Amino acid sequence: MKFIKKTFKWILLLVGLTIAILYLTNTDYLIKAVRTIYLKGHTTAYLEDYKEFDNKTIEKGEPQLWPNHKNYNSVNETENLKKLNEKLETVAYVIIKNDSIWFENYYDGFNENSKSNSFSMAKSYVSGLMGKAIEQGFIKGLDQPVGDFFPEFSQGLAAKMTVGDLSSMSSGTNWDEAYYSPFSITTRAYFDDDLSSVILGLKVVDEPGQKYKYASGDTELLAMVIEKATEKKLYDYLTESFWAPLGCENSTLWQVDSKDHDLVKAFCCIASNAKDFARFGKLYKDHGKWNGNQVIDSTFVSKSVTPRFEESPEYGYGWWLLKRNGKNFFMMRGHLGQYVIVEPSDNLIIVRLGNLSGKEEGRVDPFTEDIYTYIDEAYNMLKN
Repeated sequence: MKFIKKTFKWILLLVGLTIAILYLTNTDYLIKAVRTIYLKGHTTAYLEDYKEFDNKTIEKGEPQLWPNHKNYNSVNETENLKKLNEKLETVAYVIIKNDSIWFENYYDGFNENSKSNSFSMAKSYVSGLMGKAIEQGFIKGLDQPVGDFFPEFSQGLAAKMTVGDLSSMSSGTNWDEAYYSPFSITTRAYFDDDLSSVILGLKVVDEPGQKYKYASGDTELLAMVIEKATEKKLYDYLTESFWAPLGCENSTLWQVDSKDHDLVKAFCCIASNAKDFARFGKLYKDHGKWNGNQVIDSTFVSKSVTPRFEESPEYGYGWWLLKRNGKNFFMMRGHLGQYVIVEPSDNLIIVRLGNLSGKEEGRVDPFTEDIYTYIDEAYNMLKN
């Protein structure tokens, strides 16, 4: 018994010492990471982790239901699609043809209204909110310096960084996009209680606006700019600009860093469902119009789904861009394989949500093989 008591005391001492070291080294965010992610058996963020964080509600307006296509669910999934959905633990797969639900299926206890984390699909919404803020005169344009809003970025190379650079992932900051290292700035941003202090500590180390480098910190800083420009919380601005006008059927949640600081994790973390996520894809497919109303400027939409840099044709302003089989797709894309894939000329939207993506070690292609399969098998189903 004495041995057990002594051992327990040493464990408590070790735990206390570890916590103290974390606070002294400014890595105490790892305490939240362990509590919310690692102790639950995950090595990274996961689909339903929004339940472990502070959230703000994005209210729905008057719901506008998607109509079912005349051939609704008349074709089964292909064998290739079934295998992939099982392997990568898909929770939702939806095909929308001519603005009608042509096929939908849900898996692993999820249904059409189940919430799951958008991860980086949220970046497309933030870019759209930037466009809305420009249209409404809160932001002068894509070329307005970030330093106009945050003096921390008004000297040296940082003074050249513009709002458009943030949306097109070309800020030139020292952000390191690493999801699985507990000590990366990406991990810190996900768990830190004071996200703005993390972002305002970034340094601009390369000439802004010269080349694409994917960086979640760019989107977070963009969100901070939008909030300062509009004097509105981003979750409220999303509600009034898109969520309510697009007739989303469900209210949704957007994670914030903490109740005290109340800053959205703009680079990720809108918890919603496949058919409500699809509405933003439809808005861009229809050049910013919804039910005949111009919700967002069509010129901005066109610019958003056009590559900014010739050497990086895979990215525009907040949207991924893909050419396949002679077709031009643009897409919202998130960690672990969250996709809203749009092909305007075919009036087609494909949504896939799930627990895993088709990551492949050493792959040069910016698009993983699963994306191609989700697209190809949708077209194979439509042929039938």
